[in-house]
Amino acid sequence: MTGHTENEILIAAPLGLTWDLTNDLERWPQLFSEYASVEVLNRQGEKVTFRLTMHPDENGTVWSWVSERETDRAARTVLARRVETGPFEHMDIRWEYQEVRGGTSMRWIQDFAMKPTAPVDDAGMTDHINRNSRIQMELIREKVERHAREHGHDTPVPVPS
Repeated sequence: MTGHTENEILIAAPLGLTWDLTNDLERWPQLFSEYASVEVLNRQGEKVTFRLTMHPDENGTVWSWVSERETDRAARTVLARRVETGPFEHMDIRWEYQEVRGGTSMRWIQDFAMKPTAPVDDAGMTDHINRNSRIQMELIREKVERHAREHGHDTPVPVPS
């Protein structure tokens, strides 16, 4: 078995602004509640290798790993994968953005498999990712929408049907 999640949220802000804010890695500790720091290790064009460090979990453990992500603004997608996989056999993430009526749809698709020695199996991690993705997406929506209001970005124009 492998894990697969898909989570999506509507953000009432223009696509360009949503893209810029959510793909600014250095801003992630302010955008996500779970990340303590981001260290960019390498940038080559649209591909970035970086270290993410989380705030301590309920047991005081600080999780950290290296990932890489490649943005494709024209296709409105981001492909990411863990380089240091930790408890995962693999972890691949696809971010998709779409201009929709009322703003921007942001979707996260995650495909992964847990190592046999991991503290949780694929089903348990699927549940965890789904719960946490909803929390993080709500925070991101709130912050991007607030930024749009405070900086005078127009309310998104409805997409013609």
